Amino acid sequence: MEITPFRIEVPQAEVDDLRSRLARTRWPDEDLPDVGWSYGIPLTYLRPLAEYWADGFDWRAQEARINSYPQFTTEIGGQRIHFLHVRSKNPDALPLLLIHGWPGSFVEFLNVIEPLSEDFHLVIPSIPGFGFSGPVRRTGWNVLRVAWAFAKLMEGLGYDRYGAQGGDWGSGIAQEIGRVFPEHVVGVHVNMLLTFRPQGVNDLTADELKALETLDHYQKELSGYMHVQRTRPRTLAYGLTDSPVGQLAWIVEKFHDWTDCADVPEDAVDRDQMLTNVSVYWFTGTAGSSAQLYKEQSASWGQQQPTTVPTGVAVFPHDVGTPVRSLADKMIPTIVHWSEFDRGGHFAAMEEPDLLVQDIRKFFGSL
Repeated sequence: MEITPFRIEVPQAEVDDLRSRLARTRWPDEDLPDVGWSYGIPLTYLRPLAEYWADGFDWRAQEARINSYPQFTTEIGGQRIHFLHVRSKNPDALPLLLIHGWPGSFVEFLNVIEPLSEDFHLVIPSIPGFGFSGPVRRTGWNVLRVAWAFAKLMEGLGYDRYGAQGGDWGSGIAQEIGRVFPEHVVGVHVNMLLTFRPQGVNDLTADELKALETLDHYQKELSGYMHVQRTRPRTLAYGLTDSPVGQLAWIVEKFHDWTDCADVPEDAVDRDQMLTNVSVYWFTGTAGSSAQLYKEQSASWGQQQPTTVPTGVAVFPHDVGTPVRSLADKMIPTIVHWSEFDRGGHFAAMEEPDLLVQDIRKFFGSL
């Protein structure tokens, strides 16, 4: 496997084009009064954020921060794979895959690289179709195929035994790597696990029923993006690839709805890190190819088999759904570690990096 050093170097013309497009945004009518975020992202929030993205946000500073970590590209299965590879000073450290989801990217993990690299050799890939691993040129890149590609990446790096960690799509991919390649995976740690209301089961406790209500709310009120992306990702791509404000709104709304924020996303995540994440989608033009993963996985939705390696679960209360331990144990009989925190949400590595690092260390340390 040929591995090529990589640096992010967005041409200045593209940075200038982004600012020009933001300045020429055609804004919709004023917001409805007294509806908050219930009709979508408010104009009173989005417009100042877009102005800051154009005139206050320093992409070059964020680019330099990312480039301070070793980055590489390789080709696996005909697809370019971009990844960070940060080796620990401890030569005997356990290799660890950190896998992002949507609408995240490798940028999610910037705040956990330093502390985790004390104990782990970190490999942080971009999912095919996302960021600098995009776009995809073929169909078929579902969770299983991504899991296979990342296992091949670890093999090519010379890692025979390693751990895998992830949230959102990263959770499913990490579990699939553990299922398909158990001889190579020490354990799988996830910070998102969905447990669904079972048919015909009436012996759940009041607390368990309350936990399931969070997923009910997500499915009824917050999952519209998923139905569009798993049915018509190409159509969506035209608007998001042409309009930076469209791309901004599509992503930032999730940083409000899925995080432990009191009012605005910046209550939970750093504004510049959030905009760096959005900028990666914009500069790589991967709105459509990242959404395509939903389409590719739709044929096997809910059919994924459980991983067979030791599994750790970190539960953050403001994620899209709160899992129920008794149901999780039936789904994944190999759960050996379960932590429940009193704060944090879907983007744990950005919201509560210290808690996530602590839990990853505790889980893999126990193995």
